[in-house]
Amino acid sequence: MFFLDRRDAGRQLAARLAHFKGAEVVVLGLPRGGVPVAAEVARALGAPLDLCLVRKLGVPFQPELGMGAIGEGGVRVINDDVVRTAHVTPEELAEVEARERTVLESRARRYRGDREPVGLEGRTVLVVDDGVATGSTARAACRIARAQGAARVVLAVPVAPHGWTARLGEDADELVSPYTPRGFSAIGQFYADFSQTDDDEVVACLEEAAARLAGPRRPEPRHTAPEDREVDVRAGAVVLRGQLTVPGDAVGVVLFAHGSGSSRNSPRNRFVAAGLNRAGLGTLLFDLLTEEEGDDRANVFDTGLLARRLADATGWLRGRPEYEGLPVGYFGASTGAAAALWAAGEPGARVAAVVSRGGRPDLAGPRLPAVTAPTLLIVGGLDRVVLDLNRDAQARLRCENRLAVVPGATHLFEEPGALEQVTDLARDWFTDHMAPVSHAV
Repeated sequence: MFFLDRRDAGRQLAARLAHFKGAEVVVLGLPRGGVPVAAEVARALGAPLDLCLVRKLGVPFQPELGMGAIGEGGVRVINDDVVRTAHVTPEELAEVEARERTVLESRARRYRGDREPVGLEGRTVLVVDDGVATGSTARAACRIARAQGAARVVLAVPVAPHGWTARLGEDADELVSPYTPRGFSAIGQFYADFSQTDDDEVVACLEEAAARLAGPRRPEPRHTAPEDREVDVRAGAVVLRGQLTVPGDAVGVVLFAHGSGSSRNSPRNRFVAAGLNRAGLGTLLFDLLTEEEGDDRANVFDTGLLARRLADATGWLRGRPEYEGLPVGYFGASTGAAAALWAAGEPGARVAAVVSRGGRPDLAGPRLPAVTAPTLLIVGGLDRVVLDLNRDAQARLRCENRLAVVPGATHLFEEPGALEQVTDLARDWFTDHMAPVSHAV
């Protein structure tokens, strides 16, 4: 699993398309599932969002076999070889095209209302879907965009099968996908939430994008930062990649310390972070180690090193004027929880609250009694070894604390509804304890 949902996939994809920011680009989403993904890409690039409405023209007696495709404005792409081999007459082709064009025009009215399509003539067009399986629809969309005058066509998807460029390379000038796994059976297997996108969501995405570009822009709240902005976090002599999200008028910022073998892209941490963002909390997810450092397993379990990185990241955040005075909390997962507690126990840490998910607080050892921040330990009821470790660690804490057990959950909280319970517990703990903290040491 790489993505929480299509919006999350769009934000991750946008990071790979940052070089298009400021260019004359148009982002086209494939209805319906590709539109929420495309909306996040368009938002990040400051580009217009529109639809790439495509209707396949199926052979009359074998509809699953495509003999062409149509798009808006009378654009049509016909595969003459299929038409000839299937012995489709001009009358049959015209009948199929007329039927599909009626459907296409109806959907255009439903989605856009009175808005005109965005012109593609001479522009770079990013064709975006929620993933590629066979690629037939994506190929047709690229051809439609080209036929509508696009000077350059880029097909961008969050996930695609390994080797996909060999199959689709002829239809686009550039192919972009952050993830190309070998074990690919269906797009949905890489999403925690792959529920169907309905028409109302498509309309909402288009309306939001149109309003964003219409202006004039309202003055931004003091603590507003671009959603999921990629940042470079200075930690001592190294620079760590991070993802910073701070809603308007945030009541605090939570720094995430991931577990061993994970990174800032941890789907579970991103799921929790999204829930905190909805509650008005900022989040910073960042890599605790550089790629080179991560190759050494000794670093992965060096709690002291990881705690210093977390403390350095806290200092980096507090050093930014726009976040001055905001309370800081720590969310640690697995071994990252030990780093969070270790860092919170340092003199002058000034941490407002700590939450541990399936954590190993025992690895913080003698540092536990020094923690003054209110601490919530969340453990799965079936994660018995870790549950015992958390009970022992709780007995050593001298701060306000609580042990919350999620019934029926295992270590990774993969059971239905388990991660939602973690998110609710963390949200309530942070919002209850994110009062401004003193700057005295």
